[in-house]
Amino acid sequence: MAQWQYQVRFDVGDMAASEAIRQKTPTFAPLFEVLARHRAVAKCQFVAFSDYVSTAEQHGIEKYPLYAWTKATIENPSKKEKYLKSFSVYVDGHEVYDGAIADALKSDLQSLPSGLIARVTKYDTNPANNPQPPKH
Repeated sequence: MAQWQYQVRFDVGDMAASEAIRQKTPTFAPLFEVLARHRAVAKCQFVAFSDYVSTAEQHGIEKYPLYAWTKATIENPSKKEKYLKSFSVYVDGHEVYDGAIADALKSDLQSLPSGLIARVTKYDTNPANNPQPPKH
């Protein structure tokens, strides 16, 4: 059986919270303490998508199989709003990590005071559970 990797993501309830996290305001100090304890950082998914599109456009979109989907996503106002409130957690600079790390991180994020984050989820790299890039 394959060993899957995992990623923890969290959502905030509104745009003000999203901006506060990106600006690292004191209101979210407990969140930043949890992230620091896990050697982790939170990256806004909209920012990550925008970075992907920019990189693809600089290096040739044919090398980036999710370019069209990602560009359409960031240009769609309702999806933009959704992804501005969603954050992926990177641990030690890695986008995915071992299950034990993901479980501990998820648990600590879920224990934060009510109102800081709206939802915490854990995703795996199992292709059966995730959409795959389109074939060329």
